[in-house]
Amino acid sequence: MRIRTVAVLAAASVSLVSTAACGTAVPEGLVVTGSSPAAPYRGPLKAKAPDIDGDEDNVQGGGAAVLALECAGRPYQGGGGDDGWGASDGADSPDQALNALVTDEFSRSLPQRGYRVEREAGRRVLYSYDVAGRTRVAVIVAKDLPRRPGWGMETYAQCDPSEFARRDRAHLDIRVWADRDGRAVPASEIFSATGPEHCDWQSAEFLHLGDRQYLRDPEHALPRELLHSSYAPRTRLPDGATDTGYRDGRRQLWLSADKSDAYVRTGGGVERWPGAIEPFACQ
Repeated sequence: MRIRTVAVLAAASVSLVSTAACGTAVPEGLVVTGSSPAAPYRGPLKAKAPDIDGDEDNVQGGGAAVLALECAGRPYQGGGGDDGWGASDGADSPDQALNALVTDEFSRSLPQRGYRVEREAGRRVLYSYDVAGRTRVAVIVAKDLPRRPGWGMETYAQCDPSEFARRDRAHLDIRVWADRDGRAVPASEIFSATGPEHCDWQSAEFLHLGDRQYLRDPEHALPRELLHSSYAPRTRLPDGATDTGYRDGRRQLWLSADKSDAYVRTGGGVERWPGAIEPFACQ
């Protein structure tokens, strides 16, 4: 296991592995039928992503899929498949290629259901996940590209998970937090997620608040030297702690005066979530 520090961990991942799915069954509800949106996407399915002021690489990799989005805010992230995959890795159908993407361990912020075929052109198919008739996720799969036999994801892009339907946000592998009034807060601002299993960190919860990271670590699975303090299941709010206004069900997020640690109030008391000295991840 290798641990790396990151300047900002704004999303679960933006670089995706190849979408191996040959022979995999497609779960019911992944792809649905329905009427087309008021303004279906008619642009190219192969193109560079548009230039966005202040944009980072996590969107530029989305290519034409970024063009198909209809976000209320800024695009959240995008990406593409590997440069190539083996002959046994390609999927037998477009739906299987889509399923391989949304079930990949690195696709933690994508809905697991409710996609619709919005457009087919040549050897490419555009899937869209829509909310109120507007595309919040766009996935373009392609067949038999150079060094890519079979069907596979070519590019994808998504709006912020806070723009997804409430019922689908509840099934994401990341937790979308809310404000005091119960309105979903953009994940670009705050989100939390269970640690990755491939690093044996699944017992921990990683909370990302802007460029800061806080950890719920009840089994002490994380390296202590990377943390400002330690996890405490029962404690008191320290003097000077402030309420951020962020909520996750009954959980309320407070910060210490110097913001080095987070304190989460629940119905049963207060937990201390230590802050990371620098945001980190494993690979």
